[in-house]
Amino acid sequence: MAAAVIGITAAAITAFALLGNSGGPTAPRALTSDEVNRLAITRFLNYQAGGRAVTITVPNATGGLVITGSIDFRTHTGYGVVRGTGRDTSSDGLIQWTATTVLVHPMTDPPAVAPASPPASGWHSRQLRTSGMSLDSSLGIALRLGNDRPDNAALLPQNGAVWVGRDNVHGRQTDIMNGPDAGTKASTSGTVRYWIDSDGTMHRVQVSVASEPEPVVFDFDTQTYVPVQPVPGITPAP
Repeated sequence: MAAAVIGITAAAITAFALLGNSGGPTAPRALTSDEVNRLAITRFLNYQAGGRAVTITVPNATGGLVITGSIDFRTHTGYGVVRGTGRDTSSDGLIQWTATTVLVHPMTDPPAVAPASPPASGWHSRQLRTSGMSLDSSLGIALRLGNDRPDNAALLPQNGAVWVGRDNVHGRQTDIMNGPDAGTKASTSGTVRYWIDSDGTMHRVQVSVASEPEPVVFDFDTQTYVPVQPVPGITPAP
């Protein structure tokens, strides 16, 4: 759908409260022409960059998970270190994923940064679930934060995109905007929130995943981007 900001399954997404840090969200208002143009190109800029470093924080009632790594928006592949808190520490290790497959490499003491070349052995493969699992929902969303063309700027306001505030993210001043999603109606446009700077660069995204009380947070450029290399011999299907 041309008006989509990201293609997320509607069943996995619910509306969430206004969130932010210093100077965070305020009363919503209509987007200016400059703001709507920046929202329209933000995913395309990720695609043009090839890839971005990202930290994904996935809330969970049993503790939560944090993935620190990189996403290649051209091949739609992510790779990094996953760490858990509480009961979720059993998930610690390396992770690589596509839109259909998740590869995990369990480790009791994972490194701070994933090795540039993934290990040749010790991986376990499974299908990425499209619903019912907050981790997999988050992994799928992450891949869709890049797109090979801009979104339709004329349609975004009609589908509920609004400005909700300003915030400083990692030293960059950003506008916070709600954007619509491919599987939801305009009335639920608040499910996806973007922190975008004056150039249209995406610095943070928050998305609420069904059954979780807090939104998933995607923070970009939290570390140096390392190009994603496939796991030797068992490259997951795109």
